[in-house]
Amino acid sequence: MKTYIFKAVVEPDENVWSAYCPALLQQGAATWGNTKEEALHNLEDVVKMVLESLLEHRELIPEGPTDQAQISIEPQVAVTL
Repeated sequence: MKTYIFKAVVEPDENVWSAYCPALLQQGAATWGNTKEEALHNLEDVVKMVLESLLEHRELIPEGPTDQAQISIEPQVAVTL
């Protein structure tokens, strides 16, 4: 089991918030929400679906610079305050 940690960008976009993961943007890891929290929650769901699809199709999971993606075989907890 591996833990994947990706940088998330969440920013206002007119009347909604857009969110995307730079390391997985080519794979479609982008979404939106009515609030910043909703956009981030939606992005978590999208990233999970993208990773599951990549693993299912035996494709490589992009590893960007350490400021964009980290992969660990050790369990981790990510907290954003």
